[in-house]
Amino acid sequence: MTSKTSFNSRRTVLRGILGGASVSVGLPLLDRFLDGKGRAFANGAPLPVCFGTWFQGLGGAPGLWEPKTVGAGYEMGQLFQALSPFRHKINVFSGLKAHGRAPDHTIGQAVAFAGSYEDTIPKTIDTIIGDVIGTQSRFRSLEVACDGSTESFSRRGPNIANASEPSPLALYARIFGPEFTDPNAAEFKPDPEVMVRRSALSAVSEQRAALLKNLGAADRARLDEYFTSLRETEKQLELQLQKPAPLAACTIPSKPGEESTGVIIDQARATHRTFASLIAHAMACGQTQVFSVNFGGGGSRLRKAESAESFHIHTHEEATDPKLGYQPTVAWFQEQAIGALSELIAALDGIREGDGTLLDRALLMYSTDHGYARLHTSDNVPMLTAGGAGGRIKTGIHVHAPGDTMARVGLTVQQALGIPVHTWGKDGNETSKPISELFA
Repeated sequence: MTSKTSFNSRRTVLRGILGGASVSVGLPLLDRFLDGKGRAFANGAPLPVCFGTWFQGLGGAPGLWEPKTVGAGYEMGQLFQALSPFRHKINVFSGLKAHGRAPDHTIGQAVAFAGSYEDTIPKTIDTIIGDVIGTQSRFRSLEVACDGSTESFSRRGPNIANASEPSPLALYARIFGPEFTDPNAAEFKPDPEVMVRRSALSAVSEQRAALLKNLGAADRARLDEYFTSLRETEKQLELQLQKPAPLAACTIPSKPGEESTGVIIDQARATHRTFASLIAHAMACGQTQVFSVNFGGGGSRLRKAESAESFHIHTHEEATDPKLGYQPTVAWFQEQAIGALSELIAALDGIREGDGTLLDRALLMYSTDHGYARLHTSDNVPMLTAGGAGGRIKTGIHVHAPGDTMARVGLTVQQALGIPVHTWGKDGNETSKPISELFA
């Protein structure tokens, strides 16, 4: 595989042997795969669109997240400030509501992602879309959770959850490990230590060198940037396998009770940061076109390292600051979640494809469960989308739709991605009214 013609296909991967197992490293979209503007393949076929969902429990504080102006040219609210660098690629939706039963910690995400508030959540939007756009990729979808759990809001049907992967190391092994694993095997036990210590990139070094010789300057620079980013992710994972350096002042405390370290907010953000890089690389390499991220579920258990009180407890028990007019600790947790979301958007926007980025051909849908977590309200629930879905969606717009069902966003997303659906949702959330002003 060292001839120039060997590297002309978008499906080309670099292959090698690592730890006795075959590994493959996919390639990003290089200029040689694309048309003159980098917006389609060289043969004229459009670039595949990608879709993802991102969930954060416990809402946003009313008045702190909504843009003050409607339409284009809006400014992000206080809680969403971390997203400001990407405002021109983000649509914000305010005033939306989850109609139905008394509010709880499930109705918001149920309506956002399934159009229904039933106890048995039906097939969710990521699975619906994945069954259409994800059938030609290695993974139909990837689901991850950042709080150490396997909790997922992705459903293939009532009571059929697509469990989330809580470990970035395990996700790395799935993406860059052996090319085939028996799907009927009772257990899946990859050996990530071998792969991370030696690096998947080292297994394909000869093919990397041969490929670089046959590329133009722009593609060489892009591939070097891509491989550098991938190796940085490998180095982050490698740290988890190394014994830390000794510290003279360190003593071993009493063994704490059983607890997932994933609920510490700093750990959840670090986990998410690595997931963001892996997801971006997986999509850039055509390994998947659909993903789902759970950053602290409904009734979030996330907490500060120095406190036993969870985000959830703070929403119920923290007093409203009389000068600020809101719960400051709750707002801090909400800002941390949006900060994590901004890192995923940055990872997608940081992978260049022609004259655009991976984010430009993706569509990311964000939702939470409450408009005001303290009272479990299901009106004015924050939602947004990021990315232009390959030019199918206009961006940089604030849509205010007071009282409309949250399912309108889901219907809009599906129609933009080519899903043949005219009506979506159930009972009070059923809608045949997409947000048509966003269609390009």
